[in-house]
Amino acid sequence: MASGILGILDDIAVIMDDVAAMSKVATKKTVGLLADDLAVNADKASGFVSSRELPVLWELTKGSFLNKLLILPGAFLLSAFLPVLIVPILICGGVYLTFEGALKIYEYLFFNSKKEELNPIKMNEEELSKREAKRIKSAILIDFILSIEIVILTLGTVMDEPLKIQIPVVSFISILATIGVYGIVALLVRMDDVGYRLIAIAKNNFLKRVGVILVKTLPIIIRLLKFFGTLAMSLVGGGIFVHNVDFIHELIHEWPILLAEFIVGLVSGVAFLAIFLITKKNFGFKKSKVKSRE
Repeated sequence: MASGILGILDDIAVIMDDVAAMSKVATKKTVGLLADDLAVNADKASGFVSSRELPVLWELTKGSFLNKLLILPGAFLLSAFLPVLIVPILICGGVYLTFEGALKIYEYLFFNSKKEELNPIKMNEEELSKREAKRIKSAILIDFILSIEIVILTLGTVMDEPLKIQIPVVSFISILATIGVYGIVALLVRMDDVGYRLIAIAKNNFLKRVGVILVKTLPIIIRLLKFFGTLAMSLVGGGIFVHNVDFIHELIHEWPILLAEFIVGLVSGVAFLAIFLITKKNFGFKKSKVKSRE
């Protein structure tokens, strides 16, 4: 009896070691997507009046958990019964990521100066409520797309492992993505409030300077996150092509891996964007301006 229990405990210990090791690998593979997720959500969660920032973040966090609950069972069923579809789905995700990266660069170069920002302070209560509901809905939809990418990419890293390893690893990364991303976003969006508070109560120049630095640093951090998020999309998307499309892998297998993934991601994204813009121009869309998920 005792030996049986010890055997079970040994099996559990081995499984936990495998889960920890594969979770580490999966985290490295998905860190680019997590950076993009952080950049998108930091941007989506900013721009609200101070009293609504944390309630909005809570709504986004609940929506993100619900997205994961909807996606994970389907991903595990896919892995168990149709694993052959994992790589094609990964490649579709690579198309999406590289296209989005190129689209963000295109919009920044050609449309950034025309973008108008609404000032929530000048809006009445009804307008604020409608704007908030619209932005929450948009952010949760974006989170759903990113969650699919994160889950499938994580699943791709443990595809050769049994389900007893796949399920805890993919679930762990999904939970980490939600708690980690939205926790950091919560800290970021409160930076300026902390800064203003320090400026208001400061009795010496040091605290006042700290407050000013916090207020001025937040928009810089948001811009940097957008920049690195865009790079991450091209890098992750390019990596999917490099590791899953044989002729691309053979073409650049002697290159430094990060350079190869970035170049492939950037060139692919430009090609997909060009196809999209040519199609848009020839067949026409109702909207005259390309809009990305941001």
